[in-house]
Amino acid sequence: MAQLCRNLLNNAGNSLYPQKAMKTDAFDFDLPKELIAQEPAAPRDSARMLHVGKNLADRAIRDLPSFMRPGDVLVVNNTKVIPGRLRGLRGETSIEITLHKRNGDESWSAFARPARKLREGDTIKFSHNFFASVKEKKDGGEIVVEFSGQELFSGLAENGFMPLPPYIGRKDGRKDSDHQDYQTVYAAHAGAVAAPTAGLHFTEELLTAIRNAGVEIVELTLHVGAGTFLPVKVKDTDEHKMHSEWGHLDEVAVQRVMETKKNGGKVMACGTTALRLLESAAPAVGELAPFEGDTDIFITPGYEFRIVDRLMTNFHLPCSTLFMLVSAFAGLEKMKMAYAHAIKMEYRFYSYGDACLLEKAPES
Repeated sequence: MAQLCRNLLNNAGNSLYPQKAMKTDAFDFDLPKELIAQEPAAPRDSARMLHVGKNLADRAIRDLPSFMRPGDVLVVNNTKVIPGRLRGLRGETSIEITLHKRNGDESWSAFARPARKLREGDTIKFSHNFFASVKEKKDGGEIVVEFSGQELFSGLAENGFMPLPPYIGRKDGRKDSDHQDYQTVYAAHAGAVAAPTAGLHFTEELLTAIRNAGVEIVELTLHVGAGTFLPVKVKDTDEHKMHSEWGHLDEVAVQRVMETKKNGGKVMACGTTALRLLESAAPAVGELAPFEGDTDIFITPGYEFRIVDRLMTNFHLPCSTLFMLVSAFAGLEKMKMAYAHAIKMEYRFYSYGDACLLEKAPES
């Protein structure tokens, strides 16, 4: 019955997460192109971190343990990015597809370029023994494909490349170092086609320092989809449709998070993906249940956070669902102030960029 209730919760979409509709342009801002990071910080934990609380403070990722107390919990997303961008041929026409979600019948949803060149029933050839058949065409360049020939993950490893977001320039889409750089050190479960980028800042040394500070690290899995990079093209937030992503939160993780809450500790989510799954698995304020399935939770200002107290995340795109989420968490005006400060101080933005540590806005 519990699993049925969670499935019903998911399928209900945003109706069970009451929020106020807002104009999308309320989340717009200007970002100088030169602040979009093209390479990660090296080493990973040398990146900067903006602490956004009552005031703004310029800190570093390595300072993170000093913000945590014994009995707190850090929740990370252990999904593993697959090389989900593929280039092939339909006849003599070049086709590129980017996988974004595995479906229950083993097919994959993907974005195709140029999608107008494809028809249902077409076959895209990636190598002499790795193919994809187009089973369905949808709106917005989306298709559904089934793979054949070589085993899927073997075929992706040999023919695919890391699905970097479009704002990271790669002349031919490939760079060997991205296979390691665009993966967290704790990645374990293959299925994501976008990295949980806040986690890219962690090193084994930083994780050890956090544990030595008396903080427990709990893992969940949310397979991040390429839909996370799609812009919000509607004028009002309540008209936007989120792409769903598959996630799993087990009983052990739930127990550890709830023990933290019971004992007065804080729950810190590493990244918006970890936060979204935790909130999807929280039926009410202060409650959490095991979860397995799809979530399309869309968090905007007015949302009442149920389980997460603190959020570490990267700097996000203007008018994106992720900037809307952080604005709901810390306050829209506070985040506009924080981003203006980050731009002035030349923080590095987006997936390979710096991070910010957000304290949840007080209840109004």
